[in-house]
Amino acid sequence: MDPDVQIQVVASLGKLAAALSLCITAMGSTMGTGIAGMAAAGAWKSCYVRNRIAPFMLVAFVGLPLTQTIYGMIVMNATLRAIEADPLNIVLPIGGLMAGTAMGLTSWLKGRAGAAAAIALAETGKGFINYLMVLGVVETVSLFVMVFVTKAVS
Repeated sequence: MDPDVQIQVVASLGKLAAALSLCITAMGSTMGTGIAGMAAAGAWKSCYVRNRIAPFMLVAFVGLPLTQTIYGMIVMNATLRAIEADPLNIVLPIGGLMAGTAMGLTSWLKGRAGAAAAIALAETGKGFINYLMVLGVVETVSLFVMVFVTKAVS
């Protein structure tokens, strides 16, 4: 195979892996917001049935898994820059792809934790800050992945 074609093929695969790092993260964010959103809707319904005030703050639990999509974009951009610098280094896009997978899983689990927080807050009306702290700990995993992978590929 012509060396120029080989470089183009490897660089294209690297760009695909970089794009997938964002897409997989976004899929996790979608699943997380969906799960938390379903729980929030059910919690609001429960409040309405019992003639209680439905806490608007449940929206925070629904939206929190979205932040990882931004982290996926940052990893994607860092991976693309690394591919431009060295198109034959296949390790870089694989790192970006694995980072997207890790952050996608974190987004999904953050949504599950947000769902539990939404139900608990609607039932008790207490603990909002505690629930946010739990979600922050889950978010920290994505932050670590983003920072360390971005550093590794640059």
